Amino acid sequence: MDVSNETTEISDLRRPLVDQKPLSHVGLESVLTDTSLPYRRRVYLGACIELNLLFRLAFPAILVYLVKSGMNISARIFAGHVGGQELAAAAVGNSCFSLVYGLMLGMGSAVETLCGQAYGAHRYEMLGIYLQRATIVLALVGLPMTLLYAFSYPILLLLGEPKTVSYMASLYIVGLIPQIFAYAINFTAQKFLQAQSVVIPSAYISGTVFLLQILLTWTAVYVMGLGLMGIAYVLTISWWVIVGAQCLYITWSPRFRHTWTGFDWRAFRGLWSFFNLSVGSGVMICLEMWYSQILVLLAGLLKQPALSLNSLSICMSISALSFMVSVGFNAAVSVRTSNELGARNPKSASFSAWTATFVSFLISIAEAIAVMMSRDYISYIFTADPAVAIAVSDLCPLLAVTTILNGIQPVLSGVAVGCGWQAYVAYVNVCCYYFVGIPLGCVLGFTFNYQAKGIWTGMIGGTLIQTLILLYVTYRTDWNKEVQNARKRLDMWDERKEPPEN
Repeated sequence: MDVSNETTEISDLRRPLVDQKPLSHVGLESVLTDTSLPYRRRVYLGACIELNLLFRLAFPAILVYLVKSGMNISARIFAGHVGGQELAAAAVGNSCFSLVYGLMLGMGSAVETLCGQAYGAHRYEMLGIYLQRATIVLALVGLPMTLLYAFSYPILLLLGEPKTVSYMASLYIVGLIPQIFAYAINFTAQKFLQAQSVVIPSAYISGTVFLLQILLTWTAVYVMGLGLMGIAYVLTISWWVIVGAQCLYITWSPRFRHTWTGFDWRAFRGLWSFFNLSVGSGVMICLEMWYSQILVLLAGLLKQPALSLNSLSICMSISALSFMVSVGFNAAVSVRTSNELGARNPKSASFSAWTATFVSFLISIAEAIAVMMSRDYISYIFTADPAVAIAVSDLCPLLAVTTILNGIQPVLSGVAVGCGWQAYVAYVNVCCYYFVGIPLGCVLGFTFNYQAKGIWTGMIGGTLIQTLILLYVTYRTDWNKEVQNARKRLDMWDERKEPPEN
């Protein structure tokens, strides 16, 4: 008898089950709950599993959000090279149009919560119903938005923006109006795909359209001479190309045969209830997105408004790029927490939340260092004006601080979406952003005459308070209770029952 083989077999039986299987075949929950393993070993194995899952979701999602943000930024770059007034108009126009962008993205996150938890609970037939119902609701919400943007010129004048900039910005906004309904379809389809951990096709679609947009914008501006309006038209067309490609992929791909079964009249049931559910999500995201855009609008009221608008819009564009990295982790952690809660895995949901927050924080520190190292040169991507370059360099320390905060706050918001806390976070956002950040910024900027730096400093204060609150709430979360809440939510919206009426 081979004693060495017998000894090996006995030692294998004594080893924890997770050490006897390939790590890819071991569930995160089983690792985290295996008390036969030392704590550090559980954390290490759990981190290996979670990071693999997280990066497979986050990296393609980051690319998608970077590309879509890059579409708006490239429009600003082309506008800046057409002229300074055009850059200011594009900055104001994009800031105003973020109203509908934030609203659609936020209301679409209700789909993210429901689809993610339904997918984790294996209630696949519900995902297609949620997708259609959300698209209908968002399209209806988009209708009054068209009137708001059609009359953007008098609204901008009422807000005190310069007349020339307001007029050019209003023309630019009118060219973007068809995007409203592209958003309604895009964001719901995107959340539908993300809930099933399908993100790479969206990255391919977005990347291809981005290259197409740059080519078409160059043609419109430099060959056809369409100027600012050509930039707006191409941007709108690009969004609709993305929507068309997403719809074709969902309709024809066999991987969605269980979650997409075609158009269903049940999608028209309970629209008002679904609208009420989505409002909290919309308010949460809108308040976050409008917060930074208000900074740009307030800049139009400062001394030398064109210089302030240009420098701040460039900083906001750079911040938006770094923010998109965190938003990629936001999407990933939302999927991970919602899937794990739906699958009744409380420890996995908690572990996913903290892992994503820590990784995003480390990346944001690297981004902040890069911003400070390139502070004297980065503005020349957007404009050749040396005065703007000096103003941007002066604002870069505040941009670096904002970048670090943006590495934490969006990820915690993603945890909130995965858990269905959107309404609570909306209240936090109102208090921190609009009762603390903006008033403090106005006092520092106008009363104490710190100008753009004062406004931005006050708004950083509001973001810091909000981030600390979300950190505390996440730390104090009872994840077993969140599993129960997810089960109740899915039962309430199960199509085998009558939808709730409010």
